Amino acid sequence: MSTTVGPTLIFQAVDLAGVLANGVLGGLLARRLGFDPVGFVVLALISGLGGGVLRDLLLQVPPVALHNPAYLGVALAGAAIAFLVDLRGTLTHRGLVVADALALGAWAATGATKALAQDLPLLSAILLGLVTAVGGGMIRDLVVREIPKVFSGTLYASVALVSAVAAALLALAGHPEMGMGSAILLAGVLAVAARRFGWVLPAATDLRPRIPHRRRG
Repeated sequence: MSTTVGPTLIFQAVDLAGVLANGVLGGLLARRLGFDPVGFVVLALISGLGGGVLRDLLLQVPPVALHNPAYLGVALAGAAIAFLVDLRGTLTHRGLVVADALALGAWAATGATKALAQDLPLLSAILLGLVTAVGGGMIRDLVVREIPKVFSGTLYASVALVSAVAAALLALAGHPEMGMGSAILLAGVLAVAARRFGWVLPAATDLRPRIPHRRRG
């Protein structure tokens, strides 16, 4: 008896891998700040599940993380890994970066397509895709009184925005699975490349127009 691995199963695997990676990232922040095990669990849950829970609350539907026990379990596993294992190695860091990048696209696409399924307009769908992708990390950083990393000039939010737009447009064209795949691919390539080459958004400039003074006489 053979089991067919369809797109839905692949997307869910990427989704759960992202929950695990972000759970670990939340745990690593707790480790850096010297938190106790409760702090590890709280930051891992916020980091791994916060964006999806926020999305579902805005859509007024029960959070998926509470319906499917796999999500809570995977996020808690991320907290346990960060608590028990020293993950400062280069190879581990690269693995977390890749998993986080792929999940960024998956979450952006999920948020956008769920919003469209609720008959929300395109711009609202894109916004919910962005919230799903970066909301958990923003809440996590605010909880520990740090400036959210999406405001630090990195392309994290920009990548999520591009992924959400791609997923939403393809879903409207009748190709939601292609939209999900495209969003994951775009986010994976762009987010990893941004980290590798140090791409950042420009900082604010201070333009002061000079008005020439007329001489009298």
